[in-house]
Amino acid sequence: MRKILIVIDMQNDFIDGALGTREAVGILEAVKGKIRSYPASDVIATMDTHTMQYMDTQEGKYLPVPHCVKGSEGWEIRGDILDLLGKAKIYEKPTFGSVALADDLKALSEKEEIELELIGLCTDICVVSNALLLKAVMPEVKISVDAACCAGVTPEKHLAALETMRSCQIQLVNA
Repeated sequence: MRKILIVIDMQNDFIDGALGTREAVGILEAVKGKIRSYPASDVIATMDTHTMQYMDTQEGKYLPVPHCVKGSEGWEIRGDILDLLGKAKIYEKPTFGSVALADDLKALSEKEEIELELIGLCTDICVVSNALLLKAVMPEVKISVDAACCAGVTPEKHLAALETMRSCQIQLVNA
């Protein structure tokens, strides 16, 4: 069985930029270790990607903090993480979950047996959104999240998202 690692939104704005947190900075070494533990060919990443019109979007109205504007330093994946990603496929996504990622992995699951592990930022927004989207399109694929390699907007929201994922049969590691 092939096990694939999905690295969610390890971008500057979520680590120590516009929406950065101490907890996000705190998971960096664990994230790097997790990426190193996978063959390079089995690592995929996502990037939150917005335009200068972000504040005019529904998300911008609810989260009025410009972030991850394509081409900005905050949009970039943190350099030491990007180096480890090498030639990994990176999905740019304009919203929390990536439909393209789910479609591609579903197609792959129809050709070979796979297992998925998610890590990254933020547990309570993009990690949970992608985990639930993947589970919805591939209910029989084992999906796990390494809690030690994720951080939420707050520690409380991180724990709430983990519990939501557990309730939806997403396996938790290091929770």
